[in-house]
Amino acid sequence: MAKRVAVVLSGCGVYDGTEIHEASAVLVHLSRAGAKVQMFAPNMDQMHVVNHCEGKPTEEKRNVLQESARIARGDVIDLAKLDISAFDAAIIPGGFGVAKNLSDWAVKSKDCTIHPEVEKLIKSFHKAGKPLGMCCISPILAIKLLPACEVTVGQDKECERWPYAQTADAVKALGCKHVNKEVDEAHVDMKNKLVTTCAFMCNAPMHKVFDGVGVMVKETLKLA
Repeated sequence: MAKRVAVVLSGCGVYDGTEIHEASAVLVHLSRAGAKVQMFAPNMDQMHVVNHCEGKPTEEKRNVLQESARIARGDVIDLAKLDISAFDAAIIPGGFGVAKNLSDWAVKSKDCTIHPEVEKLIKSFHKAGKPLGMCCISPILAIKLLPACEVTVGQDKECERWPYAQTADAVKALGCKHVNKEVDEAHVDMKNKLVTTCAFMCNAPMHKVFDGVGVMVKETLKLA
């Protein structure tokens, strides 16, 4: 029987929403595995809108659900309507939307709060023993909500290849375990049924990011 997977989006575009290539990679790998997918996003205003040519905020207002519909080709549902019992697993791609819309990590770092509907999803899937897959910055959602869980955001030593390695320090500061992995690998926390991969936390060729997301998807489905 096909695995049923909820994919949670946070907008459209790396600087203020879901990282599009990560979302696409997740969807391609789920499709290849024969999974049945439904996408969700919170119905709310984005924290802000970024001009992706300039990397600077604008005065526009955009809705997270409406922007996510660009990735979902229109087939996206308000996260408030997600029925946990209808799914075997959930996957959350990265992008700054995770840190700006699904949480306020971008402003408060480890002192952040998680969007209530996202918190409900993560805690409910965890309680039900259903696996969660996360990539790029989205593991920060898990380290806030699942005590002593294990994740990877890539490597813990900052350099040109790993510009966001300081995130590993926040993982440790919140009492969780960070596991160093390469971009084409994933870490599986068997106890918490949590699978993570670094994706664009690494300056790597896109095919390696794609491959790492594929490992995350495969391992998540194995736990479902």
